[in-house]
Amino acid sequence: MMVAAVVAGLAVSGAGAAALADPPSPAGPRPAAGVALAVGDFDLSRPQVAASGLTVPWGMDFLPDGSALVTLRNSAQVLRVRPGQPPEAVAQISGVTPVGEGGLLGLAVSPTYAQDGYVYVYLTTATDNRIVRFRLTAPQTQTPILTGLARASNHDGGRIAFGPDGLLYAGVGDAGQTANAQNPASRNGKILRMRPDGSVPPDNPFPGSLVYSLGHRNVQGLAWDAQGRLYATEFGQNTWDEVNLVVAGGNYGWPTVEGRGNDPRFRDPLLVWTTAEASPSGATIAGNRLFVAALRGTRLWNVPLDGAGGAGTPVAELVGAYGRLRTVEYGPDGWLWVATSNRDGRGSPAATDDRILRFPPRDTTPQPTTTPPPTTAPPTTQPTTPPPTGAPAPCLVTWTPNQWTGGFTAEVRLTNRGPALNGWALTWSFAAGQRVTNAWNAQVTQSGAGVTARNVDWNAGLPQGATASFGFQASYGTSNPRPDDFALNGAACQVDQ
Repeated sequence: MMVAAVVAGLAVSGAGAAALADPPSPAGPRPAAGVALAVGDFDLSRPQVAASGLTVPWGMDFLPDGSALVTLRNSAQVLRVRPGQPPEAVAQISGVTPVGEGGLLGLAVSPTYAQDGYVYVYLTTATDNRIVRFRLTAPQTQTPILTGLARASNHDGGRIAFGPDGLLYAGVGDAGQTANAQNPASRNGKILRMRPDGSVPPDNPFPGSLVYSLGHRNVQGLAWDAQGRLYATEFGQNTWDEVNLVVAGGNYGWPTVEGRGNDPRFRDPLLVWTTAEASPSGATIAGNRLFVAALRGTRLWNVPLDGAGGAGTPVAELVGAYGRLRTVEYGPDGWLWVATSNRDGRGSPAATDDRILRFPPRDTTPQPTTTPPPTTAPPTTQPTTPPPTGAPAPCLVTWTPNQWTGGFTAEVRLTNRGPALNGWALTWSFAAGQRVTNAWNAQVTQSGAGVTARNVDWNAGLPQGATASFGFQASYGTSNPRPDDFALNGAACQVDQ
């Protein structure tokens, strides 16, 4: 789960994805022709099935090529899911004990996957909950980075995700021992923050401790907005489920408080629901909307965010349409991915359950967003620099950045030297943890270090010799090197020097 790219003009194709056998659920009126909708507005009446016949899919994240990695809680398998293709088992995680709510739970792809190849999973063993990492090139080699988290038949937490700071966060339940949540020496009932090797970051709020926030019962959803704010979903006990805006060192009250306590010692939740209408698990942010997958509530909550850490009135979507919903992710393809959890012992599975569904964006007329222009104007003529040796590359990329402390914009000019194209995708990898925050004149998505810029409707055609221009804004840390691995529809490009 990564920070959602705030992009303009989503235009994606569902070609090759399986059609849904069940009748679609009502999801409100379709937009009128010519109306451009905001990022985060998905057409929930047009689902496509990316995978079916699964048993308790739990964690999900995306590889740089856009395919999804999905954990299966009971069988301890990691699947690779690509629409239109059968799911492929790519790893078997050892030592998993699937008792109660435990098993193979969360999954996170390294934000520097292009360099290190790591995939992280959270699992329950016979003695503890732990986080291990492995590479798809050698999945049998699984290295623990964090062990010794108390386990139980319930309240194991399990969601893991990399934040915009490149650090790994983990929602850890109280393991049925409520006192754990307020005990600073316990890592249960907490949100933990760690380096990719499991060590303690020096700027954590409690020196020498992985604890980032405390007073939690059972966090199972982690999502960041474009400003880097962390939102977490949390199961209540009998009365109130929560969405919390999480800050470093914050105490969220459990077990002293469930829901809003108006107690100055604790931070009140941003939102509460009754346990019957929520039991919130996975969460993701697309644009200015927080989506929350609800288990007992059998719905998808759509929460408008105000950009300042507040929230508007939630809207219940897909109510009862697909049963229990465990995970929701905003994919690098611009679609909303949702996993059901009807075979977890608490649902009523359909014949095709469990399923991973994809819902397309409802944007109909992409328009560029308003963004600050770079101080250096892009070249007014098409680059003509030939490649140094051999046959000309089929594409040429010109990269014009405008940089300030912690952030930059880049104007990108893509010249097609090959056959005419009707639809294009330019890919590259960031080498220093840069994160895209918004874009114009292209649909730009990011998964880990990998970035994909796809055409929007009005610039899909790219004849031979023609140039398409787009831009984006992004953040960076200590350095901001220019990418050097651009590829147009999979073919390597020359970079204009």
